[in-house]
Amino acid sequence: MINNKHSKLLIIGSGPAGYTAAIYGARANLKPLLITGLEKGGQLIKTDTIENWPGEIKKITGQILMNRMNKHAKKFDTNIIFDFIKSTNFKKKPFFLVGEKNTYTCDSLIIATGATAKYLEIESENFYKGRGVSTCAICDGFIYKNKKVAVIGGGNNAIEETLYLSNIAKEVHLIHRNKKFKAEKILINRLKNKIKKKNKNIFIHTNYIVKKINGNKKVVTDINIENVINLNYKKNILIDGIFIAIGYKPNTDIFNGQLNLINGFIKVKNKEFNRTQTNINGIFAAGDVMDNVYRQAITSAATGCMAALDAERYLEKIF
Repeated sequence: MINNKHSKLLIIGSGPAGYTAAIYGARANLKPLLITGLEKGGQLIKTDTIENWPGEIKKITGQILMNRMNKHAKKFDTNIIFDFIKSTNFKKKPFFLVGEKNTYTCDSLIIATGATAKYLEIESENFYKGRGVSTCAICDGFIYKNKKVAVIGGGNNAIEETLYLSNIAKEVHLIHRNKKFKAEKILINRLKNKIKKKNKNIFIHTNYIVKKINGNKKVVTDINIENVINLNYKKNILIDGIFIAIGYKPNTDIFNGQLNLINGFIKVKNKEFNRTQTNINGIFAAGDVMDNVYRQAITSAATGCMAALDAERYLEKIF
């Protein structure tokens, strides 16, 4: 039997933005209810090394950081429920949300649903998901010990995955559609230093895109790549696995037609004292679901704090 749960403040999403919003909301005595979503801890749990979290001098994994945030939110009596929101109705108040386990109503809502990894959207990619195609080296890297793999992308995530896999795999082929990488300089320097070593196992293919993923109907066996400048330059690379790290798509599909979106990201007002409010009074957004520029764990946490403060001010006016 599905039960309805009502709260003054409902938060959907359990990444840095969601947990930070919960901590601030709970401290303001708003008794927040947080719905985790299917991926408890968000995409950060796939990060093997975090070394730029203020105050955390030693390296830390994303999983450990999110576990700490979860405990911090619980310390202030945040009600955390493992559920997934399937649909919403924001036409009237209280706002109404339908989950897999329960229905929910709330007086104010903070959306921190984050983003999901993008895929190449080429032939056979779908078929080989879980059979050699992955978006998480930390999750699946151990499968490819002493094997050959490819990483697709040019940002922080792609470089981090390449460096991580280079400690496990026999060969790592990094394929990027542009000449220059978009990753932070410190990561690019680490990549260069790793390549300089005598027993290097990282191979760079810039200005190339993946045209086809091949396999034997059971697992991936090789890929065809093509140069974006000279289409006559083509390569076939024998690999056992391919890790796609080309960015993320905001998780906003269930809000289509209700909230204002720009390229899928939730548009916020960004006005003084109300920077995280959406086009609907009482609904706020935080983290990667509304930020397509900075996309850092610390900025997500910051907007989670802002959203909680904005929600507190809103609730003070209506109660």
